[in-house]
Amino acid sequence: QVHLVESGGGSVQSGGSLRLSCSASGFTYSSVCMAWFRQAPGKEREGVATIRSGGSTSYADSVKGRFTISRDNGKSTVSLSMNSLKPEDTAMYYCATGLQWWCPATVADFRYWGQGTQVTVSS
Repeated sequence: QVHLVESGGGSVQSGGSLRLSCSASGFTYSSVCMAWFRQAPGKEREGVATIRSGGSTSYADSVKGRFTISRDNGKSTVSLSMNSLKPEDTAMYYCATGLQWWCPATVADFRYWGQGTQVTVSS
């Protein structure tokens, strides 16, 4: 059974930093794409960053240069380091996977989700 558990959210002031982590179990972690998404109140869920099994990454334009996604295949974890946080980064953050080796382009192709962790950035 696929299980994803996020941690590390919290409240910070604008310009601050947070590091989110997601622990995965129930599948062959090292061979699949992992992703971070976020959803703010009243908005659609949006992709933040993805990382393939080999380590190649992609980012939403809104977070490029500020966020870094990384993975530890030995520990089955994926992390999101967030720097220079802005109030518009405030959202519930989720890790997800569709169990594909490639990273899907659409939210619907990510079938497995964690429960989310809240990030709040105050101005």
